[in-house]
Amino acid sequence: MSQDNRGNGRRAGAGRRRRKPAASRRAVVIAAWTAAGVVLLGGAGLGYFYFKFNGNLKTVDIDAALGKDRPQNVDNGSMDILVLGSDSRGGANGDYGQDDGGSARSDTAMIVHLNEGHTKATVVSVPRDTLVTRPSCKTSNGKTDEGGTRKMFNESFTVGGAACAVATVEKMSGIRMDHYLEVDFTGFKQIIDKLGGVEVTTTKPIKDDYSHLDLPVGTNRLSGEQALGFVRTRHGVGDGGDLGRIQLQQAFIKALIKQVKSIGVFDNPKKLLDVADTATKAITTDKALGDVKSLMGFAQGLQGISPENMQMITLPVAGDTRDPNRVVPLTKESKMVWDALLADRQVPAEATANSAGDKGTAGAVVR
Repeated sequence: MSQDNRGNGRRAGAGRRRRKPAASRRAVVIAAWTAAGVVLLGGAGLGYFYFKFNGNLKTVDIDAALGKDRPQNVDNGSMDILVLGSDSRGGANGDYGQDDGGSARSDTAMIVHLNEGHTKATVVSVPRDTLVTRPSCKTSNGKTDEGGTRKMFNESFTVGGAACAVATVEKMSGIRMDHYLEVDFTGFKQIIDKLGGVEVTTTKPIKDDYSHLDLPVGTNRLSGEQALGFVRTRHGVGDGGDLGRIQLQQAFIKALIKQVKSIGVFDNPKKLLDVADTATKAITTDKALGDVKSLMGFAQGLQGISPENMQMITLPVAGDTRDPNRVVPLTKESKMVWDALLADRQVPAEATANSAGDKGTAGAVVR
């Protein structure tokens, strides 16, 4: 079995510039953290609220930060988005539980690939403890961090924020990210509460003192606090590691997508506005998505993608031979994943057959 911790280099000339997709299908993302995009549907023509919601949004200019040293765009109509859940303990986030991973790190990372027609999605979760090659990045104080090999994936966000996280993903995958979306702890909780909660059905009880989660067997409607505990829990399921947590996150995404159209948001204008206000305050996007009109495109495209049309995998990894608390990408299998996304096709089953991420049992806890 082949493995290393260097990541895959960028493949120059991987494609040409993308053609602009149809207006009704542009800029879509599927991920647990992106309920923000879903709830913006229906807001066209709201006048005052456009200005209000635009004022809520926070943006980061990824293109300006990274310059030209990036993979080329692929001219096949597909789209790739890096979605991060930030575990910063700043501000209101400090009220939530014990810090199990340091401040201002990407607690959750997903690369979301939308096919040419935006009718299917592939979501690749990257374990936070993955050892990768981190490129040099500008730090918040204007200095340069030179990066290097055997760097933990989620530290890229700590070192250089969104731009460094994007650069690291592009370095390891050879795929240019079209967009960036980030939601923090407090924002995620508030969005779920405004939605009225999300139902999940558990086959085993889940109890985790670290994430304050205590769920009995059966159907549970999760509040925002419980939902955050659910997507963050490690100790309550499986072997207590990050790979089990990813399986729960993927199960939550599917539960959220199944329910978002049936929980009354789109039929209740006041509820819609409340959720949209909360969502736009909770997210940070790249500059191209930093207005309500662009996010409307996000939301409209989500309508055509169901859980049945989503392929959800974890980046193929194996335990690091030098540090049992870390994992490294499987070279051959990871290349199969990135090649599939570049070619706009489904990731083959053999890419994940030998991955530690697919051998856990945490996913069976939810149905």
